[in-house]
Amino acid sequence: MHLGFLTIYWRDMIRFYRFKTLLISSLVQPALWMAFFGIAMSANFNRLTSDIPPLPGVPSVDYLTFMAAGVIAMTTLFTSLFGGMSLLFDKNWGLMREIFASPLPRNHIIFGIALSGMTKSFIQSIIIMVFGIIIGAQFFFGYSAIKTLLAVLGILLFVAVFSLGFLFLSAAISISLESPEGMQGIMTLLTMPIFFASNALYPINAFPPALQAISMVNPLTYLVTGIRYFAIGDNFQAIGIHYSYTPLQIGLAFLFLIGFATVMFTLAWWRFRKAVVT
Repeated sequence: MHLGFLTIYWRDMIRFYRFKTLLISSLVQPALWMAFFGIAMSANFNRLTSDIPPLPGVPSVDYLTFMAAGVIAMTTLFTSLFGGMSLLFDKNWGLMREIFASPLPRNHIIFGIALSGMTKSFIQSIIIMVFGIIIGAQFFFGYSAIKTLLAVLGILLFVAVFSLGFLFLSAAISISLESPEGMQGIMTLLTMPIFFASNALYPINAFPPALQAISMVNPLTYLVTGIRYFAIGDNFQAIGIHYSYTPLQIGLAFLFLIGFATVMFTLAWWRFRKAVVT
């Protein structure tokens, strides 16, 4: 069995480890977002919703806990969308020409980059989860050790499928471009609407109807839903709104992400088959 994708994976992970600036900045930015924006907004939301009576038997969580799940999703989104950037550098440095000329199947290039990006997302998600708990996010509150472990595995499963979808998209875009500046511009253009047209920071039922429709086909919405289900629970109240999830809803959210990842892999595979590197 050809395991050439492991070479691509290992090389990308070594690059990630050696570029300490990239490693640190990718962790510091979401941590600062959670620390400053989360704590400040949590105080405001708690004050504004203090007059709303809690529902009997429904646990209440503060805004910091609510948005911490969104920050984990945001970190995964940014890491995944920019995951294909290394392919663009390989093209510009002539390395991609050598890889294409080797016996390595082209789909192994996609798998290697996707696997390394998924590993980075795992590392960052766990670190952000731990940091969130340290500053006061009520993740896994009242969970037993076994339930906490299963909840973390559930979060990582959602993160894995979501990150694969956007890593495949990033790979398809990067193999089609020549300029890193063009790649960065497209990624920046995609991140803002995907992030803000989701339930990462605010409940989507407060959105205008058109934006609600967009959020319902936004993969980030389903990732955040999965994270909140496993980290907070299936029944809670936050910023005056009652949230209740069923296993069927979570299963459908996961299937949506699988469908998205499948479509993006098909797109990436089609672009790599057509790609010509000189």
